[in-house]
Amino acid sequence: MKAIQLEKPGSFRVIDIDEPSAPGPGEAVVRVHQVGICGTDLGGYLGKMPFFSYPRIPGHELGVEVVSVGDGVTTVRPGDRCSVEPYLNCQHCHACRRGHTNCCHHNQTLGVHCDGGLRRYYTVPARKLHVGPSLDFEQLALVETLAIGSHAVFRAALKPGETVLVIGAGPIGLSVIEFAKLSGARTVVMDMNEQRLAFVRDVMGVTDTVLTRADGSEFIAVETLTDGNGAEVVIDATGSNKSMSQALGFCAFAGRLVYVGITQADLSFPHAPILHRRELSILGSRNALPEDFRSIIGHIDARRIDTRPWITHRSAFGEMIGQFPSWLKPETGVINAMVSVD
Repeated sequence: MKAIQLEKPGSFRVIDIDEPSAPGPGEAVVRVHQVGICGTDLGGYLGKMPFFSYPRIPGHELGVEVVSVGDGVTTVRPGDRCSVEPYLNCQHCHACRRGHTNCCHHNQTLGVHCDGGLRRYYTVPARKLHVGPSLDFEQLALVETLAIGSHAVFRAALKPGETVLVIGAGPIGLSVIEFAKLSGARTVVMDMNEQRLAFVRDVMGVTDTVLTRADGSEFIAVETLTDGNGAEVVIDATGSNKSMSQALGFCAFAGRLVYVGITQADLSFPHAPILHRRELSILGSRNALPEDFRSIIGHIDARRIDTRPWITHRSAFGEMIGQFPSWLKPETGVINAMVSVD
């Protein structure tokens, strides 16, 4: 069977691998139909994604069909259409025992720490499959991207009537916006790319947007939009250490800041005049929880989330390597590219 492997940064190749054997206890063999390509995959290609190791078969946003199940599996059956929760947790560490499976001490994320789904068949723990019978395979592949935003909003504990500033309108920022809107909070979005902000206004219906400028005028803009108070919640989805260091300056007194973007660089900000004086809470948000996947499938099924604008580019499996470099270019307007393994 063919698989696509990222041999090293900037270099894909097609390899031959064995088809999976019969599933063991607690396992399921799935047929991969759709693989979403997101910022993690782009960062891995560029060599800028923390935790990514090489060589690696990418693919962690997966829409799959169950082919066979092993002994003891009762949650899925052959023919089920599923989204895959790609965070393989050990179930035994301190975090797992407390229900924080998203930050397992020994987490292995498909397509990042271990080989993922850019192949036709794949074996996964059945407990990581979330059935979505009314969703198509593209929608199921989108669930993981949306789950990152869902978990970040959960971490923020957003309340109706609060103002949330989402910094960064890339795919993760857009997923945050979806759930910020569902929370009933007033949503403001900031980005340095006017094309992205236009998408936020025209497609997602968020009217309050702020363009990041070199002169720092975005601070004045946010103050104006919040009557000088700042935002009760700020969620930074940029992955930029500069943006993440400055994000505290947008927070209201007693506000909350959530970092969902990832950077390998150090963050730096003043303690006394901002963090201490305003009594701010800083939170990290990593991956997502099983309930995020179940909730999102329900939201899509109920049409509270429209997935159509999310998929901006499509590729057949055999064409992906040639098309992938173009998805790195901002001018192509990529939000989420979908690779068909059919």
